[in-house]
Amino acid sequence: MPFETPLALLALASVIPLIILYLLRPKPLLVKIPSVMFLMQAEEKKRFFTSITKLIKDPLFLIQLLVLILLALAAAAPYIITNEPLSDEHTVLVIDASASMQNENRFQEAISKAEDYVSKKNSIVIAHNIPVTLLEGQDATTTKEALYSVKAGATVADISAAMGVGMRMLSDGGGRLIVISDFTNWEGEDPVSAKSLAESYGLKVEFVQMGKTTDNVGIIQGRLETTESGYTYNCVIKNYGGSDQNVPVEITTTDGNSVTKNIDLTVKAKATQQFVLENLSTGITTVKINRDDSLPVDNIAYVSVPKISNKRVLFVSDQSLLPSMTSVSLMPGIQTTSATGVPQDLTQFSVVVVAKTNQSLSSSEISLLSSYINTGGKVVFIASDSLAAQSTDLELQKLLPVRTSNVTGTDRGLDMKVNQSTRLTDDLDLDEIAVYKYLNATPRLGTTTLIVSDKDVPLLAFGTVGEGTVVYVGFSDQLGEDSWNNFHNLPEFPVFWFKLVGWLGGSGDISEYNLKTGAVSTLAKEQEITTPDGVETTSRVLYSSAGLYEVAGRTIAVNLYNDKESDTTIDASDVISRASTKDEPSVVRATTYESKNYLDTIMIALVLILVILELYIIKKRGEL
Repeated sequence: MPFETPLALLALASVIPLIILYLLRPKPLLVKIPSVMFLMQAEEKKRFFTSITKLIKDPLFLIQLLVLILLALAAAAPYIITNEPLSDEHTVLVIDASASMQNENRFQEAISKAEDYVSKKNSIVIAHNIPVTLLEGQDATTTKEALYSVKAGATVADISAAMGVGMRMLSDGGGRLIVISDFTNWEGEDPVSAKSLAESYGLKVEFVQMGKTTDNVGIIQGRLETTESGYTYNCVIKNYGGSDQNVPVEITTTDGNSVTKNIDLTVKAKATQQFVLENLSTGITTVKINRDDSLPVDNIAYVSVPKISNKRVLFVSDQSLLPSMTSVSLMPGIQTTSATGVPQDLTQFSVVVVAKTNQSLSSSEISLLSSYINTGGKVVFIASDSLAAQSTDLELQKLLPVRTSNVTGTDRGLDMKVNQSTRLTDDLDLDEIAVYKYLNATPRLGTTTLIVSDKDVPLLAFGTVGEGTVVYVGFSDQLGEDSWNNFHNLPEFPVFWFKLVGWLGGSGDISEYNLKTGAVSTLAKEQEITTPDGVETTSRVLYSSAGLYEVAGRTIAVNLYNDKESDTTIDASDVISRASTKDEPSVVRATTYESKNYLDTIMIALVLILVILELYIIKKRGEL
């Protein structure tokens, strides 16, 4: 039997003092009786042998001897090596939680089927458009409990990405990958290709297909447009069945009062039907197909139209012409004000933009900004020479979401990348932005960086100070020969400022209130939000379910709007066929691995049993 720490076997020497202790322990007082004196004298000759005999027969001695031996062996960490099957060692369950899995009872069947594959060590990866690890390396009981806490979402699943997460979990000890899905639609790579890759690394991969084809009528598209008279909603309904269908539609608008009207549509087989709602009121409009079918998630669409309120934005700058201010001033519902210094009363402004080029902020101005931010204000700092470390006050540095240093020039331009994708970065073509100068900076703890350079210099970042939000924009607004970049000349520039001010000011483009499932947004700080599935606290929102979300004071409508996910007539048997008839991998790897099974736990358990037995014997003798 091998030992992990053989030097610990030296503890076996502790049995020697135990034996000596028992041999030398005081003997009972003997009283010699003359009539049997000769017998006692004969006993003296055998005393040594008798002591050893009694020693061996003494149960306490044997118990204590075993305890010392077992403790010494346990310290040496003995183990035995066995060949364990990979599949029994670690099972990763990849469960498709896309919208199509809500068809009839596919998802419930998938959960029930997953139970059959639970082994002694398990992990669960939920396949949304972004893979979500539910648990890793847990026992069977914990895994089964977790399975029944999962709900199907309303996104398009990236099955191959979820399989990739499972492959990384199995990279050390190996195991098996069980993929449970209807395989009707997916994002990313073909799951069959991902299966081949996993099997080439010696992993056992099994596809488990769920569900059967059904008919369905659903809302597959909803487009909200801005017109001169208000908002117009274009809705498209599709009939996936083989016969014409009469589709009753209920339209309810809620803005203080609830107003409902009904229309009937005739949708031909395998065809679509469109209708338009004009002059939508503010609040929530619900479009509902008033009939039961196999996929309820696409029977309801929500439209959110926010109340428009005038916002005031203050620009503090020593430049007369500021591109960012020009862009913001063109936005509807936004009133812009400029000032060369920070005014005493900032409470009237929704957003304050600080874009001083050469003049540094005074201590009193920094104090005013600090009070404004800490009480919930929103401030944007645009990079300039005045924000360089040698020009800024220590108190101003505390307000910035980044630590600034010196201004650096570059002849070759600056390579940039999106560090975290949000709606602020979605429409930016960073390859078109030429940066000639930039402010060296490092993000503070808790700062969210959206755009960075190849040298990890943040160019767009935000964070929180007190109750407020502070944004750092590394693209200077300076014009003329000393301009730092060409961003202000690009068509994306006004769109960027429209989104930024809309996000900070609590208003913005109508599209920000109406999203498709699978969208992700980053909040300024961790906060409580309301989702269709309940209340949660987060700083990053994954809109994985269709319905209404309450996020940072906004009511956001989230809908499926996906033709392929709504198509319940797709038969995915070809995926299973391709997965089962593929060529075997050229590299055949071992299906077992050597596992160390340590015995120290068993030995410690035996020690505890022996100690309890010893106490029982002592009590039985009346010595306790």
